[in-house]
Amino acid sequence: MDLLNYQAKTPFTQKHLLTLQDWSEDEIYQCLSHALKLKAMQKSGQKQRCLSGKTLAMIFAKSSTRTRVSFEVGTSQLGGSALFLSTADIQLGRGEPISDTAQVLSRMVDGIMIRTFKQSDLEALAKYGSIPIINGLTDEFHPCQVLADLMTIYEKKGTLKGLKLAFVGDGNNMAHSLMIGCSKLGIDVAIASPDGYKPNPVYTAWSVANAEKHGSKVTVCTDPLEACKDADVLYTDVWASMGQEGETAVRQKAFAGYQINTDCLAVARKDCIFLHCLPAHRGEEVTAEVIDGPHSVIFDEAENRLHAQKGVMALLMGNGGF
Repeated sequence: MDLLNYQAKTPFTQKHLLTLQDWSEDEIYQCLSHALKLKAMQKSGQKQRCLSGKTLAMIFAKSSTRTRVSFEVGTSQLGGSALFLSTADIQLGRGEPISDTAQVLSRMVDGIMIRTFKQSDLEALAKYGSIPIINGLTDEFHPCQVLADLMTIYEKKGTLKGLKLAFVGDGNNMAHSLMIGCSKLGIDVAIASPDGYKPNPVYTAWSVANAEKHGSKVTVCTDPLEACKDADVLYTDVWASMGQEGETAVRQKAFAGYQINTDCLAVARKDCIFLHCLPAHRGEEVTAEVIDGPHSVIFDEAENRLHAQKGVMALLMGNGGF
Protein backbone atom coordinates (compact mmCIF):
# COMPACT_ATOMS: atom_id res chain seq x y z
CA MET A 1 0.00 0.00 0.00
CA ASP A 2 1.27 3.45 -0.97
CA LEU A 3 0.22 5.50 2.05
CA LEU A 4 1.63 8.73 0.68
CA ASN A 5 -0.95 8.56 -2.10
CA TYR A 6 -3.67 6.82 -0.12
CA GLN A 7 -7.20 7.34 -1.45
CA ALA A 8 -9.79 7.60 1.30
CA LYS A 9 -12.70 5.19 1.07
CA THR A 10 -15.08 7.47 2.95
CA PRO A 11 -15.01 11.14 4.00
CA PHE A 12 -13.26 11.80 7.32
CA THR A 13 -15.99 12.59 9.84
CA GLN A 14 -14.28 12.20 13.23
CA LYS A 15 -14.57 15.24 15.49
CA HIS A 16 -12.18 14.08 18.25
CA LEU A 17 -9.23 11.80 18.94
CA LEU A 18 -10.02 10.28 22.33
CA THR A 19 -8.84 6.76 21.49
CA LEU A 20 -8.01 5.00 18.22
CA GLN A 21 -10.80 2.53 18.97
CA ASP A 22 -13.18 5.28 17.79
CA TRP A 23 -11.41 5.55 14.42
CA SER A 24 -11.83 3.14 11.51
CA GLU A 25 -9.00 1.55 9.58
CA ASP A 26 -9.66 4.00 6.74
CA GLU A 27 -9.55 7.00 9.08
CA ILE A 28 -6.24 5.89 10.59
CA TYR A 29 -4.80 5.46 7.10
CA GLN A 30 -6.03 8.93 6.15
CA CYS A 31 -4.25 10.40 9.16
CA LEU A 32 -1.01 8.54 8.39
CA SER A 33 -1.20 9.67 4.76
CA HIS A 34 -1.66 13.28 5.85
CA ALA A 35 1.29 12.97 8.22
CA LEU A 36 3.55 11.59 5.47
CA LYS A 37 2.50 14.34 3.06
CA LEU A 38 3.00 17.08 5.63
CA LYS A 39 6.42 15.67 6.50
CA ALA A 40 7.43 15.70 2.83
CA MET A 41 6.16 19.26 2.46
CA GLN A 42 8.08 20.40 5.53
CA LYS A 43 11.29 18.76 4.32
CA SER A 44 10.95 20.42 0.90
CA GLY A 45 10.21 23.87 2.34
CA GLN A 46 6.58 24.07 1.19
CA LYS A 47 4.29 26.18 3.34
CA GLN A 48 1.47 24.49 5.22
CA ARG A 49 -1.27 26.89 6.28
CA CYS A 50 -4.35 24.80 7.08
CA LEU A 51 -4.48 26.18 10.64
CA SER A 52 -4.03 29.81 9.63
CA GLY A 53 -5.85 32.01 12.15
CA LYS A 54 -6.61 29.07 14.46
CA THR A 55 -5.51 28.43 18.03
CA LEU A 56 -4.91 25.16 19.86
CA ALA A 57 -5.22 25.18 23.65
CA MET A 58 -2.76 22.71 25.19
CA ILE A 59 -3.75 21.63 28.72
CA PHE A 60 -1.03 19.82 30.68
CA ALA A 61 -1.69 18.03 33.96
CA LYS A 62 1.36 15.86 33.20
CA SER A 63 4.70 17.24 32.08
CA SER A 64 6.06 16.40 28.64
CA THR A 65 8.86 16.94 26.17
CA ARG A 66 7.70 15.39 22.91
CA THR A 67 3.99 16.12 23.31
CA ARG A 68 4.42 19.80 24.07
CA VAL A 69 7.11 20.48 21.46
CA SER A 70 5.40 18.50 18.69
CA PHE A 71 2.01 20.16 19.15
CA GLU A 72 3.40 23.65 19.67
CA VAL A 73 5.82 23.51 16.75
CA GLY A 74 3.33 21.60 14.60
CA THR A 75 0.61 24.20 15.12
CA SER A 76 3.06 26.94 14.17
CA GLN A 77 4.20 25.10 11.04
CA LEU A 78 0.55 24.75 10.00
CA GLY A 79 0.07 28.52 10.36
CA GLY A 80 -1.74 28.55 13.69
CA SER A 81 -0.83 29.31 17.28
CA ALA A 82 -0.66 27.14 20.39
CA LEU A 83 -1.48 28.23 23.93
CA PHE A 84 0.19 26.36 26.83
CA LEU A 85 -2.13 25.92 29.83
CA SER A 86 -0.81 24.16 32.91
CA THR A 87 -3.54 22.93 35.23
CA ALA A 88 -1.60 24.71 37.98
CA ASP A 89 -2.23 28.01 36.19
CA ILE A 90 -5.87 27.75 35.12
CA GLN A 91 -9.12 27.44 37.04
CA LEU A 92 -9.42 23.75 36.14
CA GLY A 93 -6.67 23.12 38.69
CA ARG A 94 -8.65 25.04 41.33
CA GLY A 95 -11.83 23.02 41.03
CA GLU A 96 -13.67 24.59 38.10
CA PRO A 97 -15.95 21.96 36.55
CA ILE A 98 -14.63 20.50 33.32
CA SER A 99 -17.99 21.27 31.74
CA ASP A 100 -17.46 25.00 32.37
CA THR A 101 -13.87 24.92 31.10
CA ALA A 102 -15.00 23.10 27.95
CA GLN A 103 -17.71 25.64 27.17
CA VAL A 104 -15.50 28.66 27.85
CA LEU A 105 -12.57 27.43 25.77
CA SER A 106 -14.92 26.42 22.95
CA ARG A 107 -15.78 30.11 22.54
CA MET A 108 -12.13 31.22 22.44
CA VAL A 109 -10.02 28.56 20.71
CA ASP A 110 -10.41 26.09 17.85
CA GLY A 111 -9.22 22.87 19.48
CA ILE A 112 -7.98 21.41 22.76
CA MET A 113 -5.14 18.96 23.29
CA ILE A 114 -5.01 17.65 26.85
CA ARG A 115 -2.39 15.50 28.57
CA THR A 116 -3.83 14.30 31.85
CA PHE A 117 -4.58 11.36 34.11
CA LYS A 118 -8.24 10.36 33.72
CA GLN A 119 -9.76 9.37 30.38
CA SER A 120 -13.09 10.61 31.74
CA ASP A 121 -11.72 14.18 31.69
CA LEU A 122 -11.32 13.97 27.89
CA GLU A 123 -14.77 12.50 27.50
CA ALA A 124 -16.22 15.37 29.55
CA LEU A 125 -14.43 17.96 27.43
CA ALA A 126 -15.82 16.29 24.29
CA LYS A 127 -19.32 16.10 25.77
CA TYR A 128 -19.58 19.71 26.90
CA GLY A 129 -17.34 21.44 24.37
CA SER A 130 -18.04 22.17 20.73
CA ILE A 131 -14.47 21.95 19.35
CA PRO A 132 -12.10 19.03 18.61
CA ILE A 133 -10.52 17.32 21.63
CA ILE A 134 -7.19 15.51 21.17
CA ASN A 135 -5.82 12.97 23.63
CA GLY A 136 -2.20 13.94 24.32
CA LEU A 137 -2.01 11.08 26.86
CA THR A 138 -4.13 9.65 29.66
CA ASP A 139 -3.56 6.77 32.05
CA GLU A 140 -5.62 4.63 29.66
CA PHE A 141 -4.48 5.60 26.15
CA HIS A 142 -1.78 7.36 24.13
CA PRO A 143 -3.13 7.43 20.56
CA CYS A 144 -0.88 10.24 19.24
CA GLN A 145 2.23 8.24 20.12
CA VAL A 146 0.90 5.17 18.34
CA LEU A 147 0.13 7.15 15.19
CA ALA A 148 3.79 8.24 15.17
CA ASP A 149 4.82 4.62 15.80
CA LEU A 150 2.73 3.33 12.89
CA MET A 151 4.14 6.05 10.65
CA THR A 152 7.69 5.04 11.61
CA ILE A 153 7.01 1.34 11.05
CA TYR A 154 5.61 2.11 7.61
CA GLU A 155 8.63 4.24 6.69
CA LYS A 156 11.06 1.52 7.78
CA LYS A 157 9.17 -1.54 6.51
CA GLY A 158 7.23 -0.17 3.54
CA THR A 159 4.06 -1.87 4.78
CA LEU A 160 1.95 -2.43 7.88
CA LYS A 161 -0.47 -5.29 7.32
CA GLY A 162 1.05 -8.70 8.04
CA LEU A 163 3.81 -7.49 10.37
CA LYS A 164 4.23 -8.51 14.01
CA LEU A 165 4.86 -6.10 16.91
CA ALA A 166 6.02 -7.35 20.31
CA PHE A 167 5.61 -5.20 23.41
CA VAL A 168 7.45 -6.19 26.58
CA GLY A 169 6.53 -4.51 29.87
CA ASP A 170 3.64 -2.91 31.70
CA GLY A 171 0.16 -3.40 30.26
CA ASN A 172 -0.30 0.37 30.36
CA ASN A 173 -1.63 3.12 28.10
CA MET A 174 1.04 2.30 25.50
CA ALA A 175 0.16 -1.39 25.47
CA HIS A 176 -3.54 -0.52 25.15
CA SER A 177 -3.06 1.90 22.28
CA LEU A 178 -0.58 -0.31 20.44
CA MET A 179 -2.99 -3.25 20.64
CA ILE A 180 -5.86 -1.14 19.35
CA GLY A 181 -3.97 0.67 16.58
CA CYS A 182 -2.11 -2.37 15.29
CA SER A 183 -5.15 -4.67 15.40
CA LYS A 184 -7.13 -2.14 13.35
CA LEU A 185 -4.50 -2.31 10.59
CA GLY A 186 -3.92 -6.07 10.45
CA ILE A 187 -0.68 -6.12 12.46
CA ASP A 188 -0.13 -9.04 14.85
CA VAL A 189 0.48 -7.87 18.43
CA ALA A 190 2.06 -9.85 21.27
CA ILE A 191 2.15 -8.31 24.75
CA ALA A 192 4.40 -9.85 27.44
CA SER A 193 3.62 -8.59 30.95
CA PRO A 194 4.00 -10.09 34.44
CA ASP A 195 0.93 -11.25 36.28
CA GLY A 196 -0.80 -8.33 37.91
CA TYR A 197 0.37 -5.91 35.23
CA LYS A 198 -1.37 -7.23 32.13
CA PRO A 199 -3.41 -4.95 29.84
CA ASN A 200 -6.98 -4.07 30.78
CA PRO A 201 -9.11 -7.05 29.66
CA VAL A 202 -11.75 -4.73 28.19
CA TYR A 203 -9.22 -3.14 25.84
CA THR A 204 -7.73 -6.53 25.07
CA ALA A 205 -11.19 -7.74 24.04
CA TRP A 206 -11.61 -4.69 21.78
CA SER A 207 -8.28 -5.50 20.14
CA VAL A 208 -9.06 -9.19 19.68
CA ALA A 209 -12.30 -8.25 17.94
CA ASN A 210 -10.43 -5.76 15.74
CA ALA A 211 -7.86 -8.39 14.84
CA GLU A 212 -10.52 -10.93 13.88
CA LYS A 213 -12.03 -8.36 11.55
CA HIS A 214 -8.72 -7.32 9.98
CA GLY A 215 -6.97 -10.68 9.73
CA SER A 216 -4.39 -10.42 12.49
CA LYS A 217 -3.83 -11.80 15.99
CA VAL A 218 -3.51 -10.42 19.52
CA THR A 219 -1.60 -12.43 22.14
CA VAL A 220 -1.09 -11.63 25.82
CA CYS A 221 1.49 -13.75 27.63
CA THR A 222 4.07 -13.66 30.43
CA ASP A 223 7.17 -14.76 28.46
CA PRO A 224 9.10 -11.93 26.73
CA LEU A 225 10.87 -14.32 24.36
CA GLU A 226 7.57 -15.89 23.33
CA ALA A 227 6.23 -12.45 22.49
CA CYS A 228 9.40 -11.41 20.62
CA LYS A 229 9.66 -14.55 18.48
CA ASP A 230 9.63 -13.60 14.78
CA ALA A 231 8.67 -10.02 15.58
CA ASP A 232 9.29 -7.28 13.01
CA VAL A 233 9.04 -4.58 15.69
CA LEU A 234 10.20 -4.70 19.31
CA TYR A 235 8.73 -2.16 21.72
CA THR A 236 8.93 -1.35 25.41
CA ASP A 237 8.14 1.41 27.91
CA VAL A 238 9.31 2.42 31.38
CA TRP A 239 8.36 0.17 34.28
CA ALA A 240 6.92 3.06 36.33
CA SER A 241 5.06 5.82 34.48
CA MET A 242 4.21 9.32 35.69
CA GLY A 243 2.11 9.08 38.83
CA GLN A 244 3.55 5.67 39.73
CA GLU A 245 6.82 6.88 41.24
CA GLY A 246 5.79 5.57 44.65
CA GLU A 247 5.63 2.06 43.20
CA THR A 248 9.13 2.13 41.72
CA ALA A 249 10.72 -0.39 44.10
CA VAL A 250 7.82 -2.83 43.80
CA ARG A 251 7.74 -2.50 40.03
CA GLN A 252 11.48 -3.00 39.64
CA LYS A 253 11.07 -6.35 41.34
CA ALA A 254 7.95 -7.31 39.39
CA PHE A 255 9.45 -6.37 36.01
CA ALA A 256 12.89 -7.94 36.50
CA GLY A 257 13.49 -9.86 33.27
CA TYR A 258 10.95 -7.84 31.27
CA GLN A 259 13.62 -6.16 29.22
CA ILE A 260 14.35 -5.79 25.51
CA ASN A 261 17.90 -7.11 25.15
CA THR A 262 20.06 -9.20 22.83
CA ASP A 263 18.10 -12.34 23.77
CA CYS A 264 14.98 -10.67 22.35
CA LEU A 265 16.87 -9.62 19.22
CA ALA A 266 18.05 -13.20 18.74
CA VAL A 267 14.50 -14.57 18.45
CA ALA A 268 13.04 -11.62 16.50
CA ARG A 269 13.43 -11.19 12.77
CA LYS A 270 16.91 -10.27 11.64
CA ASP A 271 15.74 -6.93 10.25
CA CYS A 272 13.55 -6.01 13.22
CA ILE A 273 13.39 -2.45 14.48
CA PHE A 274 13.28 -1.22 18.06
CA LEU A 275 10.85 1.48 19.23
CA HIS A 276 10.40 3.27 22.55
CA CYS A 277 8.02 6.14 23.33
CA LEU A 278 10.68 7.78 25.56
CA PRO A 279 11.96 8.76 28.02
CA ALA A 280 13.93 5.52 28.43
CA HIS A 281 15.81 3.99 31.36
CA ARG A 282 18.81 2.15 29.97
CA GLY A 283 19.56 -0.94 32.00
CA GLU A 284 15.93 -1.37 33.07
CA GLU A 285 13.31 -1.93 30.34
CA VAL A 286 15.96 -1.90 27.58
CA THR A 287 19.71 -2.40 27.41
CA ALA A 288 21.97 0.33 26.06
CA GLU A 289 23.18 -2.19 23.48
CA VAL A 290 19.70 -2.33 21.94
CA ILE A 291 18.45 1.25 22.28
CA ASP A 292 21.74 2.69 21.00
CA GLY A 293 22.32 -0.09 18.49
CA PRO A 294 21.60 -0.55 14.76
CA HIS A 295 18.05 -1.86 15.25
CA SER A 296 16.94 1.27 17.12
CA VAL A 297 14.97 3.94 15.28
CA ILE A 298 13.81 5.84 18.37
CA PHE A 299 14.83 9.28 17.15
CA ASP A 300 13.08 8.88 13.80
CA GLU A 301 10.09 7.77 15.87
CA ALA A 302 10.39 10.82 18.14
CA GLU A 303 10.57 13.17 15.14
CA ASN A 304 7.45 11.58 13.73
CA ARG A 305 5.50 12.77 16.76
CA LEU A 306 5.65 16.20 15.09
CA HIS A 307 4.39 15.00 11.74
CA ALA A 308 1.74 12.64 13.14
CA GLN A 309 0.40 15.42 15.37
CA LYS A 310 0.17 17.67 12.33
CA GLY A 311 -1.79 14.98 10.51
CA VAL A 312 -4.26 14.82 13.40
CA MET A 313 -4.68 18.59 13.56
CA ALA A 314 -5.04 18.95 9.79
CA LEU A 315 -7.91 16.47 9.82
CA LEU A 316 -9.67 17.63 13.00
CA MET A 317 -9.04 21.39 12.89
CA GLY A 318 -8.03 22.20 9.34
CA ASN A 319 -10.72 20.41 7.33
CA GLY A 320 -8.09 18.14 5.84
CA GLY A 321 -6.45 20.88 3.80
CA PHE A 322 -2.79 21.81 3.69
